[in-house]
Amino acid sequence: MRSDIIMETSVLAFLAALLNIVFLDLVLAGDNAIVIGLAARNLPTSTQKKAIFYGTAGAILLRIVATIIVVWLLDIPWLLLIGGILLVWIAYKLMTDDNDHTDVKAGQTLWTAVRTIIIADAAMGLDNVIAVAGAANHNILLVIIGLLISVPIVVWGSTLFIKLINRFPWIIYLGSAVLGYTASNMMTEEKMLATFFEHHTALRILFIVLVTGGVLLAGFMKIRSNQGKKSTAS
Repeated sequence: MRSDIIMETSVLAFLAALLNIVFLDLVLAGDNAIVIGLAARNLPTSTQKKAIFYGTAGAILLRIVATIIVVWLLDIPWLLLIGGILLVWIAYKLMTDDNDHTDVKAGQTLWTAVRTIIIADAAMGLDNVIAVAGAANHNILLVIIGLLISVPIVVWGSTLFIKLINRFPWIIYLGSAVLGYTASNMMTEEKMLATFFEHHTALRILFIVLVTGGVLLAGFMKIRSNQGKKSTAS
């Protein structure tokens, strides 16, 4: 009888931890869905689903591996800062990429999008990795199952985002702003800088605003420059 109670308690604890992991990953996956949608937006419709599938599969595989070695990741100084800087560049590139895919081979565009999805998710997924690893309490099976459950929802979210982008192009700017905010927030959470920003809230807010605004301004200027070159050429 006692062993049955212990087993039942263990099962309930496992399910509770699993639900917690899925919830955390989905809450933190909103930016990732935006990245997937932005990276695949320039593709022909026939290859968008392939890019989303391959990119998401690669990103999830990388996320699982990263979560397994999260103990080492947390001990590496400046990791969040480097990831944030990388994400700033990705936000800028996603905003300024030319939407015209008529002169680009579908295969090249497909794998470029896949690569962008994987790299961006790796940079943005640090918060997911840390949260999921903490909720899993060193149980690798929980990590794998939890991430696999959240994949279909992330994929669905990115597909919906592509449809919205096609209908409302201004969403691209909003998406880049979200990525810029995420990048700057990651940088302020870097161990070596976190204490400073915790004691200087106004500077933290100013830093986030400047980085996010800088991404949008740089992207807008690049777009205007490209439009000017096209007008001159025509």
